[in-house]
Order: sequence, then structure tokens, then C-alpha cells
Amino acid sequence: MTDRGRWAGRNPAKDELRNAIWDQLVADGVAIGPTRSHIPNFTGADKAAWHMTQIPAWKTAKAVKVNPDSAQYSLRLRALYEGKTLYCPVPELVQSAPYVRIDPAVLQEKGITFELAASHQGYMHHGERIEFTDIPELDFCVFGTVATTRQGARTGKGGGFADLEAGVLNELGRIRPDTPLVTSVHSTQVVPDGDIVMMNFDCWMDYVATEGELITTGSTHPRPRGISWEHVQPDQFDSIPFLRQLQPKSKL
Repeated sequence: MTDRGRWAGRNPAKDELRNAIWDQLVADGVAIGPTRSHIPNFTGADKAAWHMTQIPAWKTAKAVKVNPDSAQYSLRLRALYEGKTLYCPVPELVQSAPYVRIDPAVLQEKGITFELAASHQGYMHHGERIEFTDIPELDFCVFGTVATTRQGARTGKGGGFADLEAGVLNELGRIRPDTPLVTSVHSTQVVPDGDIVMMNFDCWMDYVATEGELITTGSTHPRPRGISWEHVQPDQFDSIPFLRQLQPKSKL
């Protein structure tokens, strides 16, 4: 039986799109490491990271949120070398302190290389575990993506964690109206407008960086104001302790 993805079944249309993208990345020989049920790493991810650093808001950003996946390693590394403080979620947000703060000044004091700290294993070991409420206002937010459009629609690997994370950060006021929402993908992952059906709680991207270009999406879609509680899955409540703390009393 073919593995259709860990979270298959929540949205069949997006399941098919994700499977097609995962298969195409492998067929084209641009995938690095596993693809299915992952935010895929790809050939040219470092070039996509460079394109992201050309966004004006990146140049002035101090507090940067980046997803923990291998495809965004180069961007995390650039952030540290540029003196930016990184905020990275624990994968799937499943632990009681679901975020990690990586301060380049602290790393230098401890003699920890940026190359190590930018890796998933490195930041989990050497970063400081914090709560959502410890995160400051963010100047730049990067999300992992499986498929996106030039208009800024995106879908992740199917678990709903990125949109839920964005909802929490919006609920707590950590994402400002002018904070860019950005993703990086291989050009194979950019699909025609309309191929991704977005819900009202999904986040549209302001920029999409690929190995070949930086796409300014021009999205005018309103950002979710917070968590869409009626769409939170039972397994997310079970696995993400912070949700129970944040949930309105009327929803308990």
C-alpha cells in the first residue's frame, strides 16, 4: 500500500496535491532526503534563502521566526551570522515549552558554532526552551511549505501545525500587521492559482522564495486574527498543551 502521508484524510484535495508534489520532487531528482509527510528539502534551498534575505524587512529584522525544517537551514544560519535572534517551534508544538530561542550572542559566549546551532538537532540542544508567551513581537516569519501559488496560497504537510502556530502568535499579538509572512520552496512546488483551496484560518504568504526568484505575492487577503477554535483537531488539543491554557472558557 502506498504511503499517502501521515495526516492523509483531513483534506483529500490537498492530500492529492501534496502527494503529487512529493512524487515530482523525487522524480525530478531535486529532493534531498525524505519527502512524504515532510516539509521537503531541495536542491537550491540555499539560493532560495539568499532570495529571502533580499526582502527589505529581513535587513532590519531583529526577531525572526523560522520553521525547524532542513530546507530552511541556510536561512537560520544567515540569521545567526547577521546577529538576529531566532525563534523556532518545537516540531509539531508537542511539548510544554513549544518554542526555542537561539541568541547568537549567547552561542558565541558558549563557544557553540552557528553551523551547529542552526541545525534541528543543534538548536533543540543549545537553544533556550520558552513558552509562546515569551516570544516578542516578530519582525519576520518563515513557514515551511509543500505547495504554494504565486498569489501566496500555501499548504504544509497536512498536520495543520503552521496555521495553528500562526493563529496562536496572532492571538497573542506576536505577529504585527506589517510582519512579512514568507516561505521558501523549489520552483516545482509553485502550482497554479486555484490549485490550493484556502480556508479562512489559513495564512497567505507575502513572499515566496525559490531557487530562481523572489515572488512578491501582492496578497490582500486578511490575516487570521487568532485561532479558529472550531477547526482545531482533537489530536492537536491532546498533543499541544498550550492550547488548553489558551482556549476560551466558553469552549471548554
